Amino acid sequence: QVQLVESGGGLVQPGGSLRLSCAASGRTFSSYSMGWFRQAPGKEREFVAAISRSGGSTYYGDSVKGRFTISRDNAKNTVALQMNSLSPEDPAVYYCNRVQWGNIYGLDPWGQGTLVTVSS
Repeated sequence: QVQLVESGGGLVQPGGSLRLSCAASGRTFSSYSMGWFRQAPGKEREFVAAISRSGGSTYYGDSVKGRFTISRDNAKNTVALQMNSLSPEDPAVYYCNRVQWGNIYGLDPWGQGTLVTVSS
């Protein structure tokens, strides 16, 4: 099990950008594929993006393709989510988690997440 702490959320105007970060504990971070998820009020948690152990491969949920980019730094045990062209459909609490490559489900207990608000 990996301890995960998300940060970087905040208020942004429609069309704006935000960069989220997730810091992971443990010495085996590079052994895991990682993902970002989000949950809006009253909705189920939704898969956003995933990145392979090396960072060489990624895949995205349909609603964020072309706008969001996931990346990782194994030396710093962090995974980031660059969010561009934010829209009123993007506000949610964003979470990171380990994923099994090719799947869209988190493997560990969820952390507190970081809140993203999109408003003018």
